[in-house]
Amino acid sequence: MVILSRIYTRTGDAGTTALGDFSRTTKNDPRLAAYAETDETNSVIGLAVAAGELRPDLVTMLHRVQNELFDVGADLCTPLVADPEYPPLRVKQPWIDDLEADCDRLGDEVETLRSFILPGGSVGAAHLHVARTVARRAERAAWLAVETYGDAEAPAGSEKGTGGVNPLTAQYLNRLSDLLFQAARVANLPGGDVLWQPGGGREGQSGSAESLT
Repeated sequence: MVILSRIYTRTGDAGTTALGDFSRTTKNDPRLAAYAETDETNSVIGLAVAAGELRPDLVTMLHRVQNELFDVGADLCTPLVADPEYPPLRVKQPWIDDLEADCDRLGDEVETLRSFILPGGSVGAAHLHVARTVARRAERAAWLAVETYGDAEAPAGSEKGTGGVNPLTAQYLNRLSDLLFQAARVANLPGGDVLWQPGGGREGQSGSAESLT
């Protein structure tokens, strides 16, 4: 049960915030950056869905991912501790396996890539490409949190705020960015991808940019 009776609390006005174990930390904490950017990923996926151009099966899949991203954020904000009194939400390997299965399923619908592609095409695909890049940033933030705090459990009874970060959160975000790439490609069907043209698309043009100035 989550009850939000008042949105502002003023508890962060000194530049600190609460982690999932109710310990306080700075708002520049790498763990906070990781789950904030996970939240941003979730928001951009919501924008892609709200654009209204995606197939129903993609929307269903993305709604599942949005729910999972809340759990990823809950994991990132709660330090690892052995034998917790109240076991928190943790990312599990099957979640990552499901993302890989989704990637394979969508990959069967599109041609093998023989060129890099440009973000764009349909509105839905363009939003998914933005979500992909934000997911990559969230992944980097998660790895920085792992690098900073390690991935070990603090002993039971340790001071709150201690303990490592679950590396499966970063792995989940990595696979998610792959899935969003595949989803963007499918969202551009039947027209297909917008292909990268090496040289900025200038190859074969009669004049250069300099000659036009």
